[in-house]
Order: sequence, then C-alpha cells, then structure tokens
Amino acid sequence: MDIAIPIFDRITALDAVGPYEVLSRVPGAHVHWVALEARPHTADRGLTITAQRTLEDLPAPDVVVVPGGEGNRVLLDDERMLGWLRRAHEHTRFTTSVCTGSLLLGAAGILDGLRATTHWALVDELARYGAEPVADERVVEQGKVITAAGVSAGIDMALTLAARLTAPEVAQAIQLGIEYDPQPPFDTGTLQKAGPELAGLVRRAGLD
Repeated sequence: MDIAIPIFDRITALDAVGPYEVLSRVPGAHVHWVALEARPHTADRGLTITAQRTLEDLPAPDVVVVPGGEGNRVLLDDERMLGWLRRAHEHTRFTTSVCTGSLLLGAAGILDGLRATTHWALVDELARYGAEPVADERVVEQGKVITAAGVSAGIDMALTLAARLTAPEVAQAIQLGIEYDPQPPFDTGTLQKAGPELAGLVRRAGLD
C-alpha cells in the first residue's frame, strides 16, 4: 500500500509528520514524501523534510495525504500539482488532507459538492471551491475523501484512516503505541472555546 504525502517549502510540519507517525505503523503501508522536486523542503518553523521522489514517480498511490501550510498558496494555481492530485484521486482508496491542505484538494476540484473542513481561520475559503465548509468537526468523511481541521487534527484523521484501511482494532493499537491520549493543559483548542480575543492574538502573532 503506497501512501503519498506531497510536501513543499513552508509546509506546517505537524500536518505531515503527525499522519506519518500513524500511517507508517499501518501493516503493509509504505509512506512516501513526494514533491515537485526531490530535495529537502523547509517547513514554516524551520524543520527540514526531504522528498525522496517527485510527484510523477508515484502517479497512482493508494492514499494521498495533503498537508497544509502557507507555502501551499502558490500551488493553488500550479497545474502540475493540481493535475497530479486529480489523476491520483482517480485511483486512490482515500484522498485526504490536513489543515489548509484541503484548499489544494478544492483547487483540484476534488471537494466540489462535498462537506469539508480546514483550519478555523480559513474554513470559509472552502466555499470558493464548491465545498460546504464545516467549522465544528475535527474530521469530516465524505466517501473516500477525508479532511481534517487544523494541524493536530491530522493525527485524528490518520487514526480514522488507519481504521478504514485495516480495522478499528489496528487503529486502536496504533493509538496506544504512540500513546495518543490528549489531555491539554488549557481548554482553548477550538475557536468556539477560545473566543475572539485569543483568536485575534493568534492572527496578530502569526501562530496559526
């Protein structure tokens, strides 16, 4: 089972690394970092992730996981990336995204008529691509298309995906293996809980 994670410069690292940690543990899965160029790519906070293969090296993966990050904005009109997503989607068992990775799915026409989510700060942008924006769900499943909310929600999405690819018990075992048992020190992890003052701080400080 080939799982492709397309990366780019100024990616949000956890969008990609969170799902990688889960999906690399799925029996029989091979997770590939792919990109327009097979080279190191620098994330928005400085971490480097190396793409070993180009998009064309893996034209028909079983699963696609598209991460987000401000670097994907320049790809919203990149026909090489969008065309690869469209063609890959024709063959995938699941096409998925994390955070603003859903904007790339939308730009490729994959979300037309579907419910979808992304980071709370940009969720309304999904309507531009014919999607129905969902602001209050962490993971949204629409057939073989699965979108996740911001950043850390990619881990939830990947566990959901692992269960669909194998069995719930396998996903549960992976969750135990990575000891994923969130107990955050503050109850401010959603826009609804945090309120407008904290949301403004996030935007002003560039913390989204």
